[in-house]
Amino acid sequence: MNIAIAGSGALGCGFGYMLQKNGQNVTLLDYWEDHIEAIRNNGLTVSVNGVKGTLPMTIARPEEVSGEMDVIFVFTKAMGLEKMMTQINHLIGTKTKIVCLLNGLGHLKTLEAFVDRRNIIMGTTVWTAGIIAPGETQLNGNGPVELQNSHPEEEEAARVIVNILKDSGLFGEYSKNVKYTTWRKACINGTMNALCALLDASIDQLFASPSIDSLLNGIVDEFAAVAKAQDDIEIDRDEMIHYLKEVASRLGSHYPSMHQDLFNRRPTEIDYLNGAVVEAAEKYGIEAPHCRRMTDLIHAKEAVLEIKTGR
Repeated sequence: MNIAIAGSGALGCGFGYMLQKNGQNVTLLDYWEDHIEAIRNNGLTVSVNGVKGTLPMTIARPEEVSGEMDVIFVFTKAMGLEKMMTQINHLIGTKTKIVCLLNGLGHLKTLEAFVDRRNIIMGTTVWTAGIIAPGETQLNGNGPVELQNSHPEEEEAARVIVNILKDSGLFGEYSKNVKYTTWRKACINGTMNALCALLDASIDQLFASPSIDSLLNGIVDEFAAVAKAQDDIEIDRDEMIHYLKEVASRLGSHYPSMHQDLFNRRPTEIDYLNGAVVEAAEKYGIEAPHCRRMTDLIHAKEAVLEIKTGR
């Protein structure tokens, strides 16, 4: 298959590397000049759970590529999705499948402005990734990558991509309720990710805090209330907190993506996580003080660090 990775940062490069290694024809799309030059000159180096390898890979700016892709994985930051879809529009044909694994909420609506729902496959993953240097990244974990077709008649197409991910060592799984896994992942990011960013802590440091249950409870309750009101999704607080602690025990000393964003002076995705909960809560008449405070504090930290957010 001809596969494009739209947004070839840490996670995008990890997926592109694994797919190419399994025989897929992968094109990395990005605008980071140093990254592009390094990969063109030296190939892409990825350490997967500590095992390092290098592959020659095609990388380009979107406007430098022509022809329709079979599949495009979008790996931009949440706030960059609309712009990226505009930049890759010429690569999207009537049968091109768009696979969205972005953090946060509300991306299906953005994608539907560019692509027929029949061609949109939504998903989540708990793979973690980081950039070591231009042209060198790391990928850690064992998935899974859960996917589901957005149109009820496109299950077969989604399962084809799931099998490609399985064969590539990315642990693809077909989901019958990707809305649930999306909310679950958003809740992970709205707690673990946001708190690590705010407190400048690794995951193990955060979860060693004697205040961890108090920090998690209110945020999880608000995610659960809005998930139920908006999408009729049931999130059990006790089960969610147990799951958060189990994930934290596996990820250990990892610094999640929002922490990496602040460290590297990049805007965060908080408006698509806790901020999205606040916005929906207002619509449904639900109080969300914990998510509001978390959103305000992350934006305050962005301002202190003089990060340009476009707000």
